[in-house]
Amino acid sequence: MNNNGVNPWADVKGPNMGYILEQYDLYSQDPSLVDKSFKELFDVWGNPEAMMDNEEQSSNHISMNVLLNKMRKLVSAVTLAENIRAYGHLEADIFPLEKQPSNELLNLTSYKLTEEDLKEIPAEFICNNNSVKNGLEAINYLKEIYTSTIGFDIDHMDIQEKDWLKNKIESGNVSKEITNAEKEALFHSLLSAEGFEQFLGKTFVGQKRFSVEGLESLVPVMNEVINLSAKDDIENVLISMAHRGRLNVLTHVLEKPYEAIFSQFQHAKWENADPTLEMTEGATGDVKYHLGATKRKQIGDKKVTVSLANNPSHLEIAGTVIEGSTRAAQEVRTEKGYPKQDVSKAIAVLVHGDAAFTGQGVVTEILNYANTKAYSTGGTIHIIANNCIGFTTEPEDDRSTKHSSDIVKGFNVPIFHVNADDPEACLKVVQLAFEYRQTFHKDVLINLIGYRRLGHNEMDEPRSTSPLMYKLVDNHQTITAIYKEKLINERSLTDDKINEMANQVQHKLQRAYNHINQEKEPIRTTQDRHELYKSELPKIDTSVSKETLLTINNALLQWPEGFNVFGKLKKILNRRKDALENNKKVDFGHAETLAFASILKDGTPIRLTGQDSERGTFSHRNIVLSDEKTGEKYSPLHQLSSANASFAVHNSTLSEAAILGYEYGYNVFAKETLVLWEAQFGDFANGAQVIFDQFISSGREKWGQKSGLVMLLPHGYEGQGPEHSSARLERFLQLAAENNWTVANLSNSGNYFHILRRQAALLNTDDVRPLVIMSPKSLLRNASAGVYLEDLTEGKFEPIIKEPGLGRNPDHVKRLVLSTGRLAVELSDYVSENKEAYDWLDMIRVEELYPFPAEKISEILSKYKNLEEIVWTQEEPKNMGAWSYMEPRLLSIAPKDVAVRYNGRPDMASPSEGDPLVHKEEQFRIIHQAINETVKQETNVRKIS
Repeated sequence: MNNNGVNPWADVKGPNMGYILEQYDLYSQDPSLVDKSFKELFDVWGNPEAMMDNEEQSSNHISMNVLLNKMRKLVSAVTLAENIRAYGHLEADIFPLEKQPSNELLNLTSYKLTEEDLKEIPAEFICNNNSVKNGLEAINYLKEIYTSTIGFDIDHMDIQEKDWLKNKIESGNVSKEITNAEKEALFHSLLSAEGFEQFLGKTFVGQKRFSVEGLESLVPVMNEVINLSAKDDIENVLISMAHRGRLNVLTHVLEKPYEAIFSQFQHAKWENADPTLEMTEGATGDVKYHLGATKRKQIGDKKVTVSLANNPSHLEIAGTVIEGSTRAAQEVRTEKGYPKQDVSKAIAVLVHGDAAFTGQGVVTEILNYANTKAYSTGGTIHIIANNCIGFTTEPEDDRSTKHSSDIVKGFNVPIFHVNADDPEACLKVVQLAFEYRQTFHKDVLINLIGYRRLGHNEMDEPRSTSPLMYKLVDNHQTITAIYKEKLINERSLTDDKINEMANQVQHKLQRAYNHINQEKEPIRTTQDRHELYKSELPKIDTSVSKETLLTINNALLQWPEGFNVFGKLKKILNRRKDALENNKKVDFGHAETLAFASILKDGTPIRLTGQDSERGTFSHRNIVLSDEKTGEKYSPLHQLSSANASFAVHNSTLSEAAILGYEYGYNVFAKETLVLWEAQFGDFANGAQVIFDQFISSGREKWGQKSGLVMLLPHGYEGQGPEHSSARLERFLQLAAENNWTVANLSNSGNYFHILRRQAALLNTDDVRPLVIMSPKSLLRNASAGVYLEDLTEGKFEPIIKEPGLGRNPDHVKRLVLSTGRLAVELSDYVSENKEAYDWLDMIRVEELYPFPAEKISEILSKYKNLEEIVWTQEEPKNMGAWSYMEPRLLSIAPKDVAVRYNGRPDMASPSEGDPLVHKEEQFRIIHQAINETVKQETNVRKIS
């Protein structure tokens, strides 16, 4: 190289110049990183690129080496910017207790860039913000935004939505300062939330309240959602949350008076005098941190109804219930066709726990159905109330992902992580999340990261299981203290003002406590409460005139001109015309469609969902037809001129718990609607057992929450193995009490027609209750299970059906066989060929198992003076089916010295055998023993003392 005062780089070209530029980058970072000879040259001559720029500017020419190097640095700078956007949340200050480690992807050195390099890059290559002048300022601006107390986790999003969010985030709106008045209101909200928890802790020592301490920011977050909703004319905000923080939300969001909460803690009498506040109350009740409420709020000149759902201890299940209620709040059901949905009328807000969000499968089921036709609610605001711990389980044992929120990425849901210690940032995140929901009508998630200042409950000591975490907690200031310090330092509020506000909060709490009625609430015994629900169903005329049914039937078989019904199906459907006009039998599918059409004529909306419900698992329903040439869908029930209400039918996602919970929530809100959920096979209900146990069977008792939901659970032993035989009838009968629901196992299509119409008539009345039907499989097309038109026009629902032709000589009858459902039809078919030979026998089909039709069975028993035995016959094993339920009830009504016997499969661990040949033999044995004069089974005899 020539060092005689001449530019030493002048003759260096191509790859050699690239190497020298790399060495200079190292020299810029640390001169000791390069060889001594390079160091001396760089000390004297500086940046080789700058020297070349000067020479080439004079010749008005840029060398390829310089151009390539500038392009490399530009690409590196753009890559850095994109990585800040994508991974900034991994370095963001979003955890109150500990800082996240720095991330190499966000450092200049990882890209061989210097600040001088970035200064030379125009800002518009990095981000569009008028406040930055060059690439360095742009990069620093991005780092400030993306690594602040908000972590924007949106790199997984679709490009259109990601660009929208990027523009919103980088425009400066998210970092915009709020007014002093807004700061004062926010501080007051935090003071109230914290003061409430501390007052409860001191006043009601040791009592469970599941404190929100460590996440007090949840309260202003919830209120901000409601305020924004009211501003946008949303009519209903429906909230689901678990027990942590529920009392605080009830008090400071739904405005449940302090006096009401305090009265619950000391069992004092309190009466609600607020007509805008509806409290939940059932006969047996529930613990205070499971109860919900509804509040009609006035916010400025806008009104909004806020509902907090009742929630059992199964943490995430209530979320899907609220989704169903939200859909119901969004729909108008007064006209034929599908309901008219307006997603701007209602919004769902689901508050999750961090451990439950990843651990409970129902969350993923909810996320999965969020954008489907049947279940979309136009976007849910999900909030993870993140304590960074489960009961005692820490994050590394709780999940396989970094964040509990990571599971939503596959569903294209944006994630906003936010430090709960920065309440102003929390509100800004809510505003962005709400705007996203309103723009795209899709789900959005806020990961509100705090901690749990106390144990899982107030009687739990967390320091024995999480000592390191609780050392940090014990040394950490409360959110209110941190925000107070900030407000004083920036002179937004004075010490005097803050003390005045704190005193007002404490005074309000103490005054409410002093005003508690000292009169204890009367204790109602379980027996007293038990009496509340003993009423029987009223008598309802469910018949429909012949003229109406013929008109409806013809209309159902009229398809649009040019609509090509599948040929085989067309023949099957046209038989329905023949059935009514030529006095042939109406099968189950036909009876159901006629029931639906007549219910719509009466003005009752219908919603039916389930796996394959449009066609029906067994191809029996076919109420949504597909054009075999175009695939176009058409439902005759949508075009009936006689329909006075909407009809919704949807194939569901392959889920049980979330879907059944959704339909329950829909029905609870839309009390006038006949809502039906159909399991593909009855055993699929196993996957929704939490909904049956904690909501449908017990909701009225616990919360006064009534439902008229219908559940269709295909049941019957037909050789299809252990799972697809049983809908677990025994479980529903075990849960049956206090007229909490109706359980039926029907043997003919007429009873199905009438029970559906009866259920529709009970909706929105005090007598309404859920209906569980062990729906048929092979009986769907069994002629013996069909009925004639007059059974629909003149009949009614029959809780029991006596076998025609038997028992004509009452004095000869020695055995009365009772059975239910499919087996009852099979028994009937066996004796029908020669009923004269069964002079000693009578048979009863028990169609409605619960409530138990004791009076009607007793009426038949009274006719048989020489009766020796009552034989309950079932196809299920002895420890399953109805036997355990029926035995004590039959014993209670059996005449003196009449034996009550069991006939069916023995006790079994599995519902049935798997071999169809073994099944056939077992069925034959059960039937033979029922209609043979000698039955050798266990015997119970009612003794009269």
